[in-house]
Amino acid sequence: MALDDSTIPGGKERDEATPPASSRRIDDLIRRIKDSADKLATDGSTRGDLKIISRTLRELRYAFKVFSPYRRHRKVTVFGSARTPAEDPAYVQAVNFGRSMAERDWLVVTGAASGIMEAGHEGAGREKSMGLNILLPFEQEANPVIAGDHKLVHMKYFFTRKLMFVKECDAVVCLPGGFGTMDEAMEVLTLLQTGKRDMVPVVLLNPPGGDYWNGLNDFIVNHLLGGGMISPEDLNLYRITDSVDEAVAEVLQFFRVFHSMRYVKDKLVLRLMEPLTDEALTLINDRFSDILAAGEFEQTGPLDQEKDEPDLAELPRLKFSFDRRSLGRLRQLIDSINAGVTA
Repeated sequence: MALDDSTIPGGKERDEATPPASSRRIDDLIRRIKDSADKLATDGSTRGDLKIISRTLRELRYAFKVFSPYRRHRKVTVFGSARTPAEDPAYVQAVNFGRSMAERDWLVVTGAASGIMEAGHEGAGREKSMGLNILLPFEQEANPVIAGDHKLVHMKYFFTRKLMFVKECDAVVCLPGGFGTMDEAMEVLTLLQTGKRDMVPVVLLNPPGGDYWNGLNDFIVNHLLGGGMISPEDLNLYRITDSVDEAVAEVLQFFRVFHSMRYVKDKLVLRLMEPLTDEALTLINDRFSDILAAGEFEQTGPLDQEKDEPDLAELPRLKFSFDRRSLGRLRQLIDSINAGVTA
């Protein structure tokens, strides 16, 4: 019997009314959300608890809706102080960085307020800007570049805002800032170091000739690394520079060959813009075997579980059993692939 659209392997007929697996998985997730909401009524949750959950869900739902059309568009998140004046070298640096990334068709995401955030949008222009504004009693107005734009989201909670900043970006660039900027920079590095966020480039951008981030780096090296609280490879998770050109190059180089990554069961799959040579694959197996939980690095096509991303089907893959803890070394692997994996 010839197979048609209503037949599945093994000779069983598929009910035409049966939804595809992807729809069933989505329906199941929606059902779980509803079940969790129903249980709140019997869990003794206070009105305050319910207000937090309700606002969180509504904020994230709307933010997902706003960002959804741009999921395949490269985006860089820019962090920095809301208090930086326009004449400050850091402000000029942010303008120049935003402009440089927009010229390369990247979107620039900031907190949408004044200072460094406005500077990033000023450089990128309204069309290439996206914003996640935090509602505060002060410093809360959206800057004139992004105000009223459909790509601007207002959020009450810092944790939902930070989730969107990190979840939706392909790179992070931090300029000088206060407690909030420190919090955002450290959270990104924590998520990368623990594998809670797919690998992205992180640049700590000083003003020209400045040393704002150098003190933090000294603290990391002397106390965190020196005290055995991080691994030497973790220093690869960020770069420090005072040059916009170097910051842009760092972001773009990260995606020269590497495209994206995805876990499929116990395998990590790196999607690449071009296939690896046999020599490069041999070198990778020699140099990075320490990050394998089992087996070896294999070059392959898309896995069956990746069928929900048909636009990436043509990309070659590097598949391996990653130990899920050597994230600094994973960054080194990606850098090696982008550099051509030479002997």
